[in-house]
Amino acid sequence: MRSLTLLATLLALLAGLYNYFDSRLEQFYIFEPSQLHDLSQRAIAAHGNDTRAVVNYIVSELDEKIPGNHLNKEEEWVFNNAGGAMGAMYIIHASITEYLIIFGTAIGTEGHTGRHTADDYFNILQGTQLAYVPGSYEPEVYPQGSVHHLRRGEVKQYKMDASCFALEYARGWIPPMLFFGYADTFSSTLDFPTLWATSRITGREMIANLFKGKM
Repeated sequence: MRSLTLLATLLALLAGLYNYFDSRLEQFYIFEPSQLHDLSQRAIAAHGNDTRAVVNYIVSELDEKIPGNHLNKEEEWVFNNAGGAMGAMYIIHASITEYLIIFGTAIGTEGHTGRHTADDYFNILQGTQLAYVPGSYEPEVYPQGSVHHLRRGEVKQYKMDASCFALEYARGWIPPMLFFGYADTFSSTLDFPTLWATSRITGREMIANLFKGKM
């Protein structure tokens, strides 16, 4: 009986802490979706389909305008398998409440978005992304320069028919999303070197940002 009481008290405490911080998430963000969308469009206008130049433009401007040295400016690309889709990513920022990455593939992919504890903004830098929700008879089409907003808790099928790269921004609770990102390693790819590289970079950036006071 005593153990059950302690467990109930602990769960109530954790729930209270979660609700407290969840209602105050806005104060921890350093990026704004509208500003990232504007930056993506200006980068495309300046460099068109030269995606490497587009990415450099974005990272350079963020480095100038985001205070606190919260960005990873080394292009450490790693494969990413999640929800049956495969691509690669460059982690620009990772913290408890936000991540900002370049995600894409030069040959196309398709899969499940996952159902997440964060809002996800997919700014298309090159190519086109398609999305589908049950009950619809037409795809959602997101061309270069557009943004696909996957709201917290929602889920879709998505597809990139050919080469497609995006500036992907998530805001909310990021750690629970890692389970989705890791699942394919254990269920299909068994690519543990990539799992280690992803964990090393993500952990390094999250911990470094925590030490800088960024949740």
